[in-house]
Amino acid sequence: MASNRVAGDSENLKTVSGAEVIAQALKKQNVEYMFGVVGIPVTEIAVAAQAAGIKYVGMRNEQAASYAASAVGYLTGRPGVCLVVSGPGLIHALSGMANANMNCWPLIVVGGSSDCNQEMMGAFQEFPQVEACRLYSKLSVRPSSVEAIPFVIEKAVRTSIYGRPGACYVDIPGDFVNLQVNASSIKYVECCLPPPVNMADASAVSTAASIIRNAKQPLLIIGKGAAYAHAEENIRKLVEQCGLPFLPTPMGKGVVPDNHPNCVAAARSRALQHADVIILLGARLNWILHFGLPPRYQADVKIIQVDICAEELGNNVKPAAALLGDINAVTAQLLEHYNKRPWQYPSNAGWWKVLREKMKSNEEASKELASQKSLPMNYYTVFYHVQEQLPRDCIIVSEGANTMDIGRTVLQNYLPRHRLDAGTFGTMGVGLGFAIAAALVTKDRNPEKRVVCVEGDSAFGFSGMEVETICRHNLPILLIVVNNNGIYQGFDADTWKEITKLGEISQVAPPVSLLPNSRYEQIMTAFGGKGYFVQTPGELQNALRTSLAEKTVPSLINVMIEPQASRKKQDFHWLTRSNM
Repeated sequence: MASNRVAGDSENLKTVSGAEVIAQALKKQNVEYMFGVVGIPVTEIAVAAQAAGIKYVGMRNEQAASYAASAVGYLTGRPGVCLVVSGPGLIHALSGMANANMNCWPLIVVGGSSDCNQEMMGAFQEFPQVEACRLYSKLSVRPSSVEAIPFVIEKAVRTSIYGRPGACYVDIPGDFVNLQVNASSIKYVECCLPPPVNMADASAVSTAASIIRNAKQPLLIIGKGAAYAHAEENIRKLVEQCGLPFLPTPMGKGVVPDNHPNCVAAARSRALQHADVIILLGARLNWILHFGLPPRYQADVKIIQVDICAEELGNNVKPAAALLGDINAVTAQLLEHYNKRPWQYPSNAGWWKVLREKMKSNEEASKELASQKSLPMNYYTVFYHVQEQLPRDCIIVSEGANTMDIGRTVLQNYLPRHRLDAGTFGTMGVGLGFAIAAALVTKDRNPEKRVVCVEGDSAFGFSGMEVETICRHNLPILLIVVNNNGIYQGFDADTWKEITKLGEISQVAPPVSLLPNSRYEQIMTAFGGKGYFVQTPGELQNALRTSLAEKTVPSLINVMIEPQASRKKQDFHWLTRSNM
């Protein structure tokens, strides 16, 4: 009896810190990855997370950390965690929270805050964090006690993945982190169930199927929501069984392979402008799709909208059929309908002829640009050589203005969730954070898969110091910086020299300009990676071949292109301004 009492007393005396409770609560919810910049008061949380088996990656800026954590959410369906210090640290992470919400990706931000007994006293980095984060998240909450942390963490994770995914914020007072509480008082919450799968109303499915059946010029648009829903198998079946032309949005690329004969991405504008029935699968009629309005669309186009979020249905254009539910489940419902009443859009229809003619002319124009031998190279020449050597199963991360837009049309995706870019929010600076997240996930799940990050030189500047993070974690990412010496367009060294003679740089240099011939590859070599400065197609081919053969060390290829290169000729008339 006495020995049992002693054992019981010993158990009751066992304590755990708030940091340990946070880490264990996250682990209980199957959180695998945490990114952040440590400091007062969150360092102990990172240490506890590692002890609990969560991978912690220390980043160089909270923005990049929040972007990386959100990308983990998109790639795995389980939120990554961004750990930040109070005040400015959290504010830096707001961009990632906003980006995750706009992209509909699950993300958990855990932020340290000032001690409870110092509230309203002007504490170190005191800031109304819970209130501030409400604008950028689905849930913003501070646990009332250390004992309440597991409940709050489970609710945050569940909220981030249920319904339309998004960001959630958990505020941790600094005095909670090292506070010791009785271990027996902590009740961990079981891992939340996967999100419920909702099916559309049967009558809405029947209506949609009938509209598609009667379409003269149908078009299927595949969004990143379809990729997140893992709907690739059913969508490909629908495309092939019904013979539908399809157009992927930028991150919808690869749900059905870009080289599929029914992909009409090369005739994007023509397809949107002349379709009489459009089926939206996990895509929104926002700026990316020109809001679904004329003159980009027919005034009487019939929209069939499939979305997980009821509030999204009817935005900008009243749908002819609204199917509320999981993209994969609703696509299966449409397939079931067509299995019972088979139908296929005629492969010899005039609509196919119109689309293929436009595709052919656009592809020929791109090939002509890619075949140009003049130096410096243009975007198309660079992307043509990159595409030639890219592994088919690589994850492509892309950001920049022309770099991203032109690259999207040339660089092919053959698998779903294998393209990450500036997304719905058009966010610059996401590239290296996304690449780090993708490299960590592939390292754990498919170590042979490569991550290739294609950046404009301006875009690289937002998070270039994360190259140190890449090298520290020995992630074999291939970074390609397409360098035109500027934002949108730049100037060659001789022109830049002439500009600098005109007066003070801050008064005479065009706002789009960056320093010519910047040696970005030396940032990589400074941290132990491989760097290449290339100016010709031959040098690019060799650098690509060498970098892709390197399986253990990251590389950066700095590709110099024509500073005035763009998709269409533009003339800024910088050197003919009257005051020059």
